[in-house]
Amino acid sequence: MAGGGGGGRGGWWGGGNRRDGARADARAAREAAQESFYELDSAQRDALLAVETVKSAGDPAAARRVEGEFADLTARIDQVTVAYLGALDAVDLESAESDPGAVARARQQLDQAKRELDAKRAELGTFVSRLQPVLEQAEAQLIRVTPAVERARQALLGATTALERAREAGLRADDLAARLAELAPELTRLNQGVAQHGVPATLRRAEDVARRAEEIRAEAAQLPERATEIDHRVASLRTRIDALENRAPTVDPALSELRRRFSTSCWQDLQQVPAQTADAVRTARGKLAEAVRARDEQRWADATAAIGTVRALLDTAGGAVTAVNERLRQLNEVQHDPQREIERARFAIRDAQRLAMAGRQAPDPRHAGPLDAAVARLDRAVAALEESGRHPDYWRFLTELAAVRETAAEVVTLIRGH
Repeated sequence: MAGGGGGGRGGWWGGGNRRDGARADARAAREAAQESFYELDSAQRDALLAVETVKSAGDPAAARRVEGEFADLTARIDQVTVAYLGALDAVDLESAESDPGAVARARQQLDQAKRELDAKRAELGTFVSRLQPVLEQAEAQLIRVTPAVERARQALLGATTALERAREAGLRADDLAARLAELAPELTRLNQGVAQHGVPATLRRAEDVARRAEEIRAEAAQLPERATEIDHRVASLRTRIDALENRAPTVDPALSELRRRFSTSCWQDLQQVPAQTADAVRTARGKLAEAVRARDEQRWADATAAIGTVRALLDTAGGAVTAVNERLRQLNEVQHDPQREIERARFAIRDAQRLAMAGRQAPDPRHAGPLDAAVARLDRAVAALEESGRHPDYWRFLTELAAVRETAAEVVTLIRGH
């Protein structure tokens, strides 16, 4: 009986060892499957990061394709994961009471789950490898994002600082402040990042914000200088108005002398200069006051336009005042010595004629024709002056001779141009 008992005990312990060994093998299979599961999970996270990178920075069509492929692969991974979790929970491998057959089946299921998990990890590796060209391009785009966004932020800071300095100088710069305020929503979008807006849109937005902010900064920095420049121009124009007003009294005496000594045709076109000058002075003072108001209200474009109008008025009126006195001077000179003007015209013609004949037996008709006409015109002007009696039309005489000299100059230009 002892021997039988001993044999019975030996059989019992031998069966227990086999069950323990089976459970140990199953637990080893479980641990191997768990390791494969963790490796697959890590690989899936890496693949997801790659997909998100492509989505945020890559071409939209490529991103949609990659996202679709990853979704299909994820679905297959989920199926394998479900099978793995089912095998993991099928049998309590820690219990000595577990059915040996169930333990054996659990080991087989865990081995199968490991193979499937490893296969899916290999698929993920292949998927990520195929993504490399697109991923590298996307990563290159992502690298540009941070410095681009930082440049935009610095540009906004620079614009804000310049605007504050302009205000400290007493300049409101409301238009610049409004333009700067328009950039606030854009900064919010930049801060939301590429995950929400994508790399291409973020880069475009950052570049746009930086450009617009820099424009605001530059304009704000120039405001004090612009105000000073306008102040100087206003002061200069005020001086010019005063000078014109001081010159205006010389017009009436000059016109009076022109009327007394020369024929009507010599001064008739200058009759309105006194009234025009007085009107120009009044208008210029009014426009200059508008420029000052616009400058004080920082309507720079309006101030510049008003200043331009004042300058044009003064140029025209000043030219007219000068023309009256210059007319009197010219008429005095030609009345005293008309031969001097005649010789000037003849010299111009002869000079052109010599140039036209240089190296030629006969002049080019294109040159000879205008010069012959100029000679005839000069002769007619001289004859008209000699036949005009006591009140020659000296102004017409001067105008005709000026036209003769101009014709000669045109011929010279034509010859030298060829």
